Amino acid sequence: KPGGGQSPSLCSCEKRVQVSPPLTRGPSAFIPENEVMQANGLDERTNLLVEEYSTSGRLDNITQVMSIHTQYLESFLRSQFYMLRMDGPLPLPYRHYIAIMAAARHQCSYLINMHVDEFLKTGGIAEWLNGLEYIPQRLKNLNEINKLLAHRPWLVTKEHIQKLVKTGENNWSLPELVHAVVLLAHYHALASFVFGSGINPERDPDTSNGVRLIAVNNFCVCDLANDNNIENASLTSSNFGIADSLSELEALMERMKRLQEDKEDEEASQEEMATRFENEKKESLLVISGGICAFPVLISFDDEIVSTDVSRYIEDPGFGYKDFARRGEEHLPTFRAQDYTWENHGFSLVNRLYSDIGHLLDEKFRMVYNLTYNTMATHEDVDTTMLRRALFNYVHCMYGIRYDDYDYGEVNQLLERSLKVYIKTVTCYPERTTKRMYDSYWRQFKHSEKVHVNLLLMEARMQAELLYALRAITRHLT
Repeated sequence: KPGGGQSPSLCSCEKRVQVSPPLTRGPSAFIPENEVMQANGLDERTNLLVEEYSTSGRLDNITQVMSIHTQYLESFLRSQFYMLRMDGPLPLPYRHYIAIMAAARHQCSYLINMHVDEFLKTGGIAEWLNGLEYIPQRLKNLNEINKLLAHRPWLVTKEHIQKLVKTGENNWSLPELVHAVVLLAHYHALASFVFGSGINPERDPDTSNGVRLIAVNNFCVCDLANDNNIENASLTSSNFGIADSLSELEALMERMKRLQEDKEDEEASQEEMATRFENEKKESLLVISGGICAFPVLISFDDEIVSTDVSRYIEDPGFGYKDFARRGEEHLPTFRAQDYTWENHGFSLVNRLYSDIGHLLDEKFRMVYNLTYNTMATHEDVDTTMLRRALFNYVHCMYGIRYDDYDYGEVNQLLERSLKVYIKTVTCYPERTTKRMYDSYWRQFKHSEKVHVNLLLMEARMQAELLYALRAITRHLT
């Protein structure tokens, strides 16, 4: 077998993370099964895409939920297939092990288990699945950049790059490192989508109870403590202030209209725009995942318990997101997007070192950013550009990235408090996402629109991580 690999026929059950059966049927614990099926009809196009681009050969739950937006799904599957299966600098088992390392930063057992299977299928050495101490030093050397990109990408410097590519038996070539960085960013961001969309464990028709133990989403302890099972949660949320949520929708439409009119009337000065960004950055501090007064029953997450099954793939489990703008700590400079953009800098670097992935990523970023059906809940013929831009830029704001030409006053006008809590949780601490958070924002909007939100958050997060990593590589090269 390649590299002394394990026979693909080995059963990987014992190597999987043990999990609980899902609490609901269907691909998502947050979205009723019939809505996923109705929205996508699992059309022929989706089945063709799965046949062509799925590495597992099955229609998994992530793909089912994403296929609500088939256009986007095609871009996503093509780029993911390229990273995992097409010609590239890294051997196939390395690619899947890096995916496991990335998913473990957020305790995403769904992705870990998926790639444990794929790692063994592609000839990976089973012993590596006992944990980080069993892997080659070269892979161990990725721990630091994995940790920083997942939680505080603004700390990545050219020194981190130099350390990895310096000469020696365990060094990384630049093309290998770019491939690894793309995989890390992809799977950190995909963990956000998995938790944000309540993706359920996979069901296996070959097992007696239909559940194949290959995934988990840890539902918030508070939901269980308050006997708040999924059915109860959906019952209470469906009776939850219909009139209120309708007036919320109308108010949002009104604010969008007013912002559009104000834009045409007068432009804010550069100084004013900079101040609004700093205010938004500081304000994002007060949006505390799981600890905001909107969710008073949520427990403290200071002492999160990481299962030993997952912890074998994590170094420094206590390291997490720290607010970029936190007062009293060393000041971190704002990343001015104009100084290092994806379009002008990141794209060409990544394409040069790992051919064609730049085109595929660029297509995926553009697809999600421009995707629209010109609807908002029950309203049709609505231009949602402003809303999509606010969502994307708010994620970048939490990572300290500022667009000079964007008025961050719009973020405050368009994104309500419960939505900001949801965005911050899904982006920075995805493993803490609960159904209650998902249900609490945009109560009149369709599930397909909330899935679109999750796709935007995922791609904004991936792009932010790539910008910091690729900037550091550029600085190493100059």
